[in-house]
Amino acid sequence: MRILVVEDEVELADAVQRGLQREGYAVDVAYGGDEGLDKISYTSYDLICLDLNLPGTDGREIARQVRDGLGFGDEPPRILMLTARDSLDDRVAGLDDGADDYLVKPFQFAELAARVRALLRRDAGRSGAILTVGGLELDAARHRATRHGRPLDLTAKEFALLRYLMLHSGQVLAAERLLEHVWDEHADPFTNTVRVTVSNLRRKLGSAQPIETVVGSGYRLGEAG
Repeated sequence: MRILVVEDEVELADAVQRGLQREGYAVDVAYGGDEGLDKISYTSYDLICLDLNLPGTDGREIARQVRDGLGFGDEPPRILMLTARDSLDDRVAGLDDGADDYLVKPFQFAELAARVRALLRRDAGRSGAILTVGGLELDAARHRATRHGRPLDLTAKEFALLRYLMLHSGQVLAAERLLEHVWDEHADPFTNTVRVTVSNLRRKLGSAQPIETVVGSGYRLGEAG
């Protein structure tokens, strides 16, 4: 899953980025509102962590533009507002502008990570904290994946790829879509990184839990156990 952090406090932005990357997300950062708008306009994000007080375009205006259709991709990103404004009026205004959730600074990273997981599950139509497909089980909070109860030894990128495939199990996902949502802005779109990572993950899952290659279209996680 790909996340954009829009935050002008550089140390906080970088800390949130590092923490979310450890959780297995692909994370880009914008240190101002105009930079954030620019990235949103040409990159497909699943979620935006958005500060309200930004140089250039402020967070409320960004939220309104996303609500009104700004964005690259088939579905609008979820918005988690991060702000020191803690009055009821501020929270209501932020939600009315298009935010899906609201987190007041200062906050503990564990709470931010939990809210991110909840918003992304909601976007995928899943309510549980643990994803299951066939014999696969993935616990994002504990960063643990098992198959029939046996732990899978996955790299961070393999874990992120598996999570995205499980969130969209049964769907055919183009390599370009996987690159957009599992890798960050530093990934080279002209390499075979998606194919190699899919191949490695397929080998670790085994043939009983197939990742099908749909020729000319992409990949699909099967439901077999």
